[in-house]
Amino acid sequence: MRTKRKYLYNALLLTLVTLLMRTVTVSFNVYVSNQAGADAMGLLSLVSGVYGFAVTLATSGIQLATVRTIAERLELSGGRENKRCVLACLGYAAFFGSIASVLLFSFATPIGVKLLRDTRTVRALRTLSFTLLPIALSSVLNGYFTAVRRAWKNAVTQVTEQGVKIAFTTYLLLAVAPKSVEGSMLAILLGGAVAESLSLLLNLIFYQLDKRHFRHIAKEKKAGQSPKKVGVAAIALPVAISAYIRSGLLSIEHILIPRGLSAHGSGNAAALAAYGSLQSMALPVILYPAAILSSFSALLIPEMTEQQATGNKTEIRYIAGRVYQMTLLFSIGVSGVMFFLARELGTVLYHSEEVAVFIRQLAPLIPIMYLDTATDGMLKGLGQQVYSMNVNIADALISVIAVAILVPHMGISGYVITIYITEIFNAACSVTRLLKITGYRPKLLTLFLRPLSSVIGATCCGNLLFSLCFPNTNGTGLSLFFHILLTFFLYIAFLLFTGGFGRADIKWLIGSLLPHPIPKVPKPQKTVSTATLIKSPKR
Repeated sequence: MRTKRKYLYNALLLTLVTLLMRTVTVSFNVYVSNQAGADAMGLLSLVSGVYGFAVTLATSGIQLATVRTIAERLELSGGRENKRCVLACLGYAAFFGSIASVLLFSFATPIGVKLLRDTRTVRALRTLSFTLLPIALSSVLNGYFTAVRRAWKNAVTQVTEQGVKIAFTTYLLLAVAPKSVEGSMLAILLGGAVAESLSLLLNLIFYQLDKRHFRHIAKEKKAGQSPKKVGVAAIALPVAISAYIRSGLLSIEHILIPRGLSAHGSGNAAALAAYGSLQSMALPVILYPAAILSSFSALLIPEMTEQQATGNKTEIRYIAGRVYQMTLLFSIGVSGVMFFLARELGTVLYHSEEVAVFIRQLAPLIPIMYLDTATDGMLKGLGQQVYSMNVNIADALISVIAVAILVPHMGISGYVITIYITEIFNAACSVTRLLKITGYRPKLLTLFLRPLSSVIGATCCGNLLFSLCFPNTNGTGLSLFFHILLTFFLYIAFLLFTGGFGRADIKWLIGSLLPHPIPKVPKPQKTVSTATLIKSPKR
């Protein structure tokens, strides 16, 4: 129970920080979008496709390898090998990070001119090349802090990095950068580059201070429970190779989308604007609440790894059941709010009806997307990272084919359909695999139907009550906030009424979060002398 509580405390801390950071990020993204325009955001999305592949090459699966290796060492050797393991991971990250940085800087011109067909992307790619080595090294340290359950250090780093990025980017946008699409994009990228460097410096300081914990970590090694130790490269390289393929396919997809939109009849500027509205405006809103789940999913990796190392299959099934229950309760509620309040979200955040349409179109997909995220975290913790990456490769390949076929004929709607196809495929493969290896059997009535009926009732009642009580307050951020808050409380009420979240679930949540009282040790009875025992032996 102590381990479960520690997991929940770390997850709640990371959730609060990630949610705060995601709130700031979305707000800042709204500000940047309004300052730079949809054209700049579309160009940024185009560059991000290539940059994503470069980051994949720089990290090469090292964060997952660090989490799994450190978690395994904690379980088997009490953390005595942590220092050697971290140094090996840092060496691996430095090697791949340096290669990725040199390659992106050297090939920025042919990539920008020949591949992206826009000379404005060349300087952006060269700027981004300087962030790759810090990102690779930070991935190791973030993985280490996740594995040893010191989530607050990751939280402090995230807050600091985001604050520096916002401050520096805002300064560049307002005071330095020229008022052009390329100037705005470079200001955004430079702010991120400075923030990544400072984040690495802070992580290194935290790691040096954390070394004193090595000698205090002590868990007894249990006989008969010593699975074969796996090296860093053995975990990272299979993931890296699969990630290269998937990331390369995703980069091709990001390049094909604007071309397909242009072939459908849109001009280059209009194609970039439509792509930017969906990719850089609507999707961040859709994924914003996932901050709550992403922290829990990241911490599930060491949790599942330790349970697997001890052979505790019952606990693994229990964790899977709770994760699925909470994920679907949350994601179905978010989906309902996004669907019914899409117009208000698009208008308040971006003053755009087009973004509102995209939010409503993607809202029904939220439960599948969030469930896939949670499942992916559990599969990685159970050593299924190669399977997950193979599914992701197939997902990316299907996406490229669908984009190449659908977007030139259907425009941006073809891309929305592509997102649906790939997300459903990925989630179906991942969930099927988890159910097979854990033996967990979900109850569909409790997990899906009750939350669905609850969110329909909550949103309908919320819309009716809000329109009756506050008929003239639509279109403001404050009214939207209270509308969402009212819907949230109604959703909780409907869940309690339908049994989607029952008394046993409330007791579990309270019992997991609140410390249990320490039982009183009974007073020792009167000591019996040795002589008495000799005279009166037990029969």
